Amino acid sequence: MRILVIEDDKALAEVIAAVLNEEKYIVDEALAGDEGLYKAKQGIYDLLVLDIMLPEINGLDIIQSLRSAGSTVPILLLTARDSVKDRVLGLESGADDYLVKPFAILEFLARVKALLRRTGSLNKEGELSYSNVHLDQNLRDAAVNGHLLGLTAKEYEVLEFLILNKEHILTREQIFDRIWGFESDTTLNIVDLYIHYLRKKLAVYNSDSLIHTIRGAGFMLKEK
Repeated sequence: MRILVIEDDKALAEVIAAVLNEEKYIVDEALAGDEGLYKAKQGIYDLLVLDIMLPEINGLDIIQSLRSAGSTVPILLLTARDSVKDRVLGLESGADDYLVKPFAILEFLARVKALLRRTGSLNKEGELSYSNVHLDQNLRDAAVNGHLLGLTAKEYEVLEFLILNKEHILTREQIFDRIWGFESDTTLNIVDLYIHYLRKKLAVYNSDSLIHTIRGAGFMLKEK
């Protein structure tokens, strides 16, 4: 899963990223509000960790911009402000949870996992699955009816993104930005290639039909 941390305190942002990396999340960072808003609007993240006080655009304005554009990405708001009024303002702006600095790492991780479960990204056991396909996040592999597929790192990430957005269309651009990143030198054709790789491995267990090509739009994971 991919998380965006928008925090202007570089040292804190790096600590948060390191903690999330230890939990096997992929993390992007933004140190200013305008950069964070641009990245968040790409629709490739499963969770935003967002500071309120940011240069260029503050956290509350970022939330309002995303929500007005229809984004439902869960947002964990971080702030040094501890008044009830500030907490209520953050939640009423569209944040899903609120954590006051300084915070305990264990509480932070618990809130991250709770938000991901609440939005359906994880099931009760913290696992991901769709139809007869189950992701093993420790092995970074997937199984169909108990049979491991032997996925590469990128194949796993593409399948994970499809499962997280099951029954919703993902554009090639979204998949590319999510898996290969904004700065990648490769081309969009790499997305079609990895979709082909996934279908080939799923076909061994007659599950390749789960991945649908939506002409002129992108791809979607859906049972017939």
